[in-house]
Amino acid sequence: MADDPSSEDCSDNENHTELSGVLSKWTNYIHGWQDRFIVLRNGTLSYYKNELEVNYGCRGALSLAKASVKPHEFDECRFDVSVNDCVWYLRASSIEVKQSWVDALECFKVESGYGTGSENSLKRHGSSVSLQSNNYSTASGNSFQRSSRNLKEKLAELGTFKDILCRQIDTLQKFFDGCVDKELEMKNKEKLPIIDFKGEAITFKTTTSAVLDTLEHCAELVSQREEAWRRRLERETDRRRRSENLSKSYFEQIQKTQKVPCGPDLEEGPHSVLADDEFYDAVESGLDKMEEERELREKLMNGTIVPATPEPLSPACSHRLWPEIENTVMEQVAMAKLGVGECGAGWQLFAEDGEMKMYRREEEMNGLVVDPLKAVHVVKGITGYELCHYFFSPQYRYDWETTLEHMVVVETISEDTIVFQQTHKRIWPASQRDAVFWSHMRKLSDDQDTEGPGLWAVVNKSTELPNYPANAGKCVRVYLTVCLLCQTLVNPPKNGGPVTREDISCKITYCSVVNPGGWAPASVLRAVYKREYPKFLKRFTAYVINQTKDKPITFND
Repeated sequence: MADDPSSEDCSDNENHTELSGVLSKWTNYIHGWQDRFIVLRNGTLSYYKNELEVNYGCRGALSLAKASVKPHEFDECRFDVSVNDCVWYLRASSIEVKQSWVDALECFKVESGYGTGSENSLKRHGSSVSLQSNNYSTASGNSFQRSSRNLKEKLAELGTFKDILCRQIDTLQKFFDGCVDKELEMKNKEKLPIIDFKGEAITFKTTTSAVLDTLEHCAELVSQREEAWRRRLERETDRRRRSENLSKSYFEQIQKTQKVPCGPDLEEGPHSVLADDEFYDAVESGLDKMEEERELREKLMNGTIVPATPEPLSPACSHRLWPEIENTVMEQVAMAKLGVGECGAGWQLFAEDGEMKMYRREEEMNGLVVDPLKAVHVVKGITGYELCHYFFSPQYRYDWETTLEHMVVVETISEDTIVFQQTHKRIWPASQRDAVFWSHMRKLSDDQDTEGPGLWAVVNKSTELPNYPANAGKCVRVYLTVCLLCQTLVNPPKNGGPVTREDISCKITYCSVVNPGGWAPASVLRAVYKREYPKFLKRFTAYVINQTKDKPITFND
């Protein structure tokens, strides 16, 4: 909790802390808000990872004489402290704590001149000072906007260092002057050679001033070379201002509906100012966390699964959705049976791992990426029926679909046809997604099956339900069409004995078209697809192998 600034003396006690406490500080787009120990002393705002690090040097510092303090427009507990384009986004635990910080910062900001330092200044503002140096992603491909911003931050850092160093020089000068007076008195009594501390101090101050002048001159040279960049940055700033004005109402709505606080004024949308590489880093981090959660859940489950038996209802062929189901299944199976060369031009191989090959075709619809995917894979030890059974059955979905947060079986039309509503975990900065779709599983005719005894398919396709309207709440509706086609291949046992899992394999064809429903950078979506689709197919097939390895082979023919 912050100290009360009204009881502090800003000038009498050199080592006294005017204000200190724990505030949430925005670090970067991966880690979001983090608690940091903030200290206001002698007109300088510094921050540490925690209170225990105070004696080891701060992680960043700002001179309040040149700073601007601005409470946030929407978040009542947040305020921003900035020097030029270097901004600290801070959030207090309550409105009262925030106001005490803002009042104290404004008080010290108006003070001018250099404060008196102390002999501990070097430790407090040591070599570990790095103004905002750790607050940006190290991903490759930094944009021009970020490089220009970093230059201004370094210039602001030089100004802060200059203020601190000048206070240190004044303190050392006073200390050396006192030492010289005492030394003169002692040497005159003992008639010993006199060390010229004062001369050394003057030399130190002159050398330091020369260093500061050189740094200032270097900064001026860099600024001159940045003039062309600066004009370009101004144009970018104008574009950003227009974009922020367009998205302000959207931001207010998000702040009201979202439980987790968002980053500093950056949201998903076509006017987002979040760079594509930072958007991807955040999404990638969220996916990694989901993967860790899945691995932990598998360890806790100990392999015990109790399947639920759905109650048989009316046949699917009498349902209102049946014409759509029948047409879609026949169409998707026919497309899955075609080779990549027969499906049309534009297919590109983007992932390959052993027997697994994945192809995609770049397509957009209304500005949204809907790249069709086609994957082929061969897995040993399982049948086509077993693979489709685990893909179709709702009781297994939480085990292998890592992004799934909540699932509802809306309607069981028949034992082979179900309607699902699924909500997927939010991966910031993208909005949360949900999907409503029917899923149908069937055994296909063997007329054209010359390689093995079993050909099974599961087809999923989005549908509209009045009780589950699209984009009615915080979720953006995803629209999908997915086909999993599985063919069982059997090699006759060499010894003439019964067929074992060593003798069977499954040829898999997986096709999907997914419309994300809401805006996201095309480069980010394609990078996520390239990363996640191979992992999904390998993870799912490994899951089925693990579930069936100690069970009798099921062809269900």
